[in-house]
Amino acid sequence: QVQLVESGGGLVQAGGSLRLSCAASGRFFRGYAAAWFRQAPGKEREFVAGIATSSSNTKYADSAKGRAIISRDNVKSTVYLQMISLKPEETAVYYCAARTTGYIYAVYDGRSDYDLWGQGTQVTVSS
Repeated sequence: QVQLVESGGGLVQAGGSLRLSCAASGRFFRGYAAAWFRQAPGKEREFVAGIATSSSNTKYADSAKGRAIISRDNVKSTVYLQMISLKPEETAVYYCAARTTGYIYAVYDGRSDYDLWGQGTQVTVSS
């Protein structure tokens, strides 16, 4: 059973940046599409960024375009999310997700597209 463990969250000032990591156990992670979602208090979990198995394709939520970069290191079985110019409204628990089946060049942006989830890491952006 593959497990996903996020790290890198914490307190960030508005306008600051962060780098989240998602480490996966298991050697098959290189074959999984992956993504980052976030959930703010009282709101639905929303897609932030996704990356295909092959790393050749990525997709971003409109709110994250130009400020986020998702990447993966399949040797380390780790997916990263870098974000700059953070806003207080981006305070949320950030979740890593992985999809164990699918086309290697596909990027998925729906919650139901993913069957593996991490426990999340809290990101608080102070104003």
